[in-house]
Amino acid sequence: MKQLLLFSFFVVLTARVSAQEPAAIDSIKKVLAKAKTPNEKIDNLVALTRLLMNVNIAVSGSRDNVQKSLGYYQQALEIAKQNRLDTQTFAAQLALGNIYLYIPDIDKADLAMAQARSLAEQLQSDSMRARVTIQYGVFYIQKNEKIMALQSFLEGLHIAEDLNNASLMRLAYGRLSFFYDQVDDHDRAIDYADKGMKQLDRLVSGSTPYNRVQDYNNLGKLYARKKNFDVSMGYYDRALKLADSLKFEPLKALMYQSIVNDYMAANEPQKALDYFNSHPQMITFLKSVNFEYLIDQSYGFMYARLEKYDSAIYYYKRMAAYADQMSTFNSFGYYGDMGVIYRETGNFPLAEEFLLKARTLAEKTGNLTYMGTIAEQLDTLYRNKGDYRQALYYNSLSRTYHDSMQSLSKEKERLQLEIGDEQQRQARLEREALEQKRKRDNIQYLAITIGITGLFILLVMLGMFRVSARTIKMIGFFAFLMFFEFIFLIFKKNIYSLTKGEPWRDLLFMICLAAVLLPLHHWLEHKVIHYLTSHNRLTDTGRSFREKWLSRKKPPEQMKP
Repeated sequence: MKQLLLFSFFVVLTARVSAQEPAAIDSIKKVLAKAKTPNEKIDNLVALTRLLMNVNIAVSGSRDNVQKSLGYYQQALEIAKQNRLDTQTFAAQLALGNIYLYIPDIDKADLAMAQARSLAEQLQSDSMRARVTIQYGVFYIQKNEKIMALQSFLEGLHIAEDLNNASLMRLAYGRLSFFYDQVDDHDRAIDYADKGMKQLDRLVSGSTPYNRVQDYNNLGKLYARKKNFDVSMGYYDRALKLADSLKFEPLKALMYQSIVNDYMAANEPQKALDYFNSHPQMITFLKSVNFEYLIDQSYGFMYARLEKYDSAIYYYKRMAAYADQMSTFNSFGYYGDMGVIYRETGNFPLAEEFLLKARTLAEKTGNLTYMGTIAEQLDTLYRNKGDYRQALYYNSLSRTYHDSMQSLSKEKERLQLEIGDEQQRQARLEREALEQKRKRDNIQYLAITIGITGLFILLVMLGMFRVSARTIKMIGFFAFLMFFEFIFLIFKKNIYSLTKGEPWRDLLFMICLAAVLLPLHHWLEHKVIHYLTSHNRLTDTGRSFREKWLSRKKPPEQMKP
């Protein structure tokens, strides 16, 4: 079987897209029209933008949705500024920056995010600093400044960890997972994705189960990129079971899409086709959101990979009217596949027409892999036609793209080394910070120990002088309180190895410790203070004790006869 172009045929479906979105948008617009307070208006404007942005950018009409979202967020920003609602102003500025990154419009994104950062500094809000710092990581990725992106993500994570904010930590972990996936470090991408999912245990809300389904799906995709399809299928299975319990079909469609894509990535088109046919829910869902042409493109792609060219052509012709209305990526897949199919079936004129259209789209994307693949296919086509001049041209072009990709690969290797160096630097800084903290803690522990020791020396000395029992009791109370609380502090700092941080174990250990120390505290305090108050110079016992003690210190010649 001659190698066909491998194009992914599914547009990414978000779990929140549903056939009812237009009705939901109209409903929110009606509520917005009746809103009276600034907060009500802002909340509804934000809800509208979220609905519009949840419709995938790759499908037709989505660019209009992006512009509408920008308009709604700008309205929300103006309302927030006019009413001096700082939190909402920050959120709107950051959201505008995010949309501009999505378009992308780097300059406008930078301006919006800089305003958000300025407000965060003005309000001295660490949580706001964390959010804008993490988003700047995405900004640096768009600018292809990977090291700066990593530094921003890690800085945002450190702020989130200091705050112990599960939501912010989850956001940072997710961005770091995305970052490492971009640089093909799949193991670290999986580690951070897993850490992000674990934060869901601390974020119990109505959306938590839905987020967990998407996390399982994301982990499945990451393992698939490692070519570890057995593990990825395990995560998809867990996601499907949870999605089924939630009875939410868009989530299940998301899993079906991922599974079919994995079969195609594993070069098992028959399994992909069988799975696609055995799960009509995916087809039903695509129809419900008016994406029937994606069903035809999917069948066309799978039959082409199976070399069933008549069936592939049949389905591709059914969706041909949508070819120029789809995203550049999907259109490129359609024209590339059709060009290869017609070449394999001997229809060189049509093959040339489709492959040249695919080449134009590949150059529009700027993706060297697509451009190189199309050049290779055109080289093969012109060789088959006997047009060796054109074949030589595209062969040379293919080699140029190949060399460029090799150069990019070397740059990626260098980038991974730089990332490794940056990680070592960050680890060194963290070790230094921990060492400094350890030294500060040790100095404080030493000072506390000296202070408690001094307090006990003072307490004992008071028993030798003319001091009231009330004064001794008061100082004794504070001395023993500090001593036993210090013991509690030391145990609390060192029980992790036993309890592993589990709350019920911490509680049980502290109860057992208190059961031992509290009675000891009261008994020892009572005994010592009772002794000191009954033997100081204000009492007969204390005077005789002092005289006996002093007499032992006098030389024999100074003693009375």
